[in-house]
Amino acid sequence: MNFVEDSALFVNSGVEQPPMINPNAAALLKKAPQHLLQVHEYVEGIKAGNVTILSKAITLIESRLPAHQALAQQVVEACRPYGDKSVRIGITGVPGAGKSTFIEAFGKYLTKRGHRLAVLAIDPSSERSKGSILGDKTRMEELSTDPHAFIRPSPSAGSLGGVARKTRESIVLCEAAGFDTIFIETVGVGQSETAVHSMTDFFLLLMSSGAGDELQGIKRGIMEMSDMLVINKADGSNIDKASVAQAQYQSALRLFPLSESGWEPKALMVSSIEKTGLDDVLTQIEAYLTSTKESGYFARRRREQARYWMYETIDEALKSDFYHNPAVEAALAGYEQAVLAGKKSSFTAAKELLESYYKSGAFSF
Repeated sequence: MNFVEDSALFVNSGVEQPPMINPNAAALLKKAPQHLLQVHEYVEGIKAGNVTILSKAITLIESRLPAHQALAQQVVEACRPYGDKSVRIGITGVPGAGKSTFIEAFGKYLTKRGHRLAVLAIDPSSERSKGSILGDKTRMEELSTDPHAFIRPSPSAGSLGGVARKTRESIVLCEAAGFDTIFIETVGVGQSETAVHSMTDFFLLLMSSGAGDELQGIKRGIMEMSDMLVINKADGSNIDKASVAQAQYQSALRLFPLSESGWEPKALMVSSIEKTGLDDVLTQIEAYLTSTKESGYFARRRREQARYWMYETIDEALKSDFYHNPAVEAALAGYEQAVLAGKKSSFTAAKELLESYYKSGAFSF
């Protein structure tokens, strides 16, 4: 007789449970036909405020398929006359500053006052896996169910220039859909802030209390770009720390030369949890918009941004065309191995690949 089988500790193996996810789901999704609409269907749906069609159009923009890109460009161009009427606000901040909590609190504050808000979040992809954590909708539960708000996270897929251009085009579609306020959120404090600054009217830097070390870790350029600095989490026992941080940041901002807009950035305190200080943030944004529109800076900056994105689009198109050129694709791996083996210098390999590209004459633009 087996002791284990007679023991009270014996565990019946039971019935094997079916998998929670259909193992054939991935294959079924791949086989599912991609239903594309006509250009006028996308445009009319977007103008009508249909967020489902707006989402499909943005997915089209993000697609790398040439046919999708051509269709997306037609949709963007058709929507352009109906856009350019929103306020574009860039939001960034140090990790842990509570960007998502602030965006949700401030976003709800705006929608309750009759505004329609679109949140376009640039989510950095892993350089190793090329995967992204598109968690903004799960972090903004209230805002994601608000009928007057639209949240769209976008993976950068390792190409900052690519995702920035796609975000710029998504702004056009959101404006055509009737969203009068657009937040462009970027994760962390780094290179992507420059791209966000190049497509927004107002740049907000979110911080938490306990300045000192954080001040040292912030790049000067990011603080110089900021039109407002907001200290979040000014609640409970943290109010005193937030007050000290506000004074330190305000002193730091005074050290920077006045920007071309003539605007003097201020450091404010808010509590995204208790919903305090949000009215001060809106008051400052409105004051900035009034000031820059009266001086002509607002319109001038919009024109300069359009010029900037013309050059960025050219750069992206040339880079894409180079790497998708048949002659380059056929030779690239061999040159890469030659460089790794030390048989060719990086500069010689690049020069010869470019010569191969020029000689092929297979330009697609």
